[in-house]
Amino acid sequence: MGRIKVDLHDIYNNSKAIDNALKEAFENAIDKRIKEVEIIPGKGSGQLRKKVERFLQQPHIKPLYHRIENDSKNFGRLFVYFKF
Repeated sequence: MGRIKVDLHDIYNNSKAIDNALKEAFENAIDKRIKEVEIIPGKGSGQLRKKVERFLQQPHIKPLYHRIENDSKNFGRLFVYFKF
């Protein structure tokens, strides 16, 4: 089982680039039937994580994945799981 990793540190101040990176990761996961996407918004002020959470709650995105899990050891990272 593979995993797609999306590190948002480099594009933290570019909202459009963040959306594009997340959409591309989801498309790749679905196309390649990869069940897990790791998203790293980082710890920081929490604004980037909120941006990611808003992206994940969009009505056209939410049906694409199965569940979201927060990393219990690192709150600057979360996992999105797909069910195929």
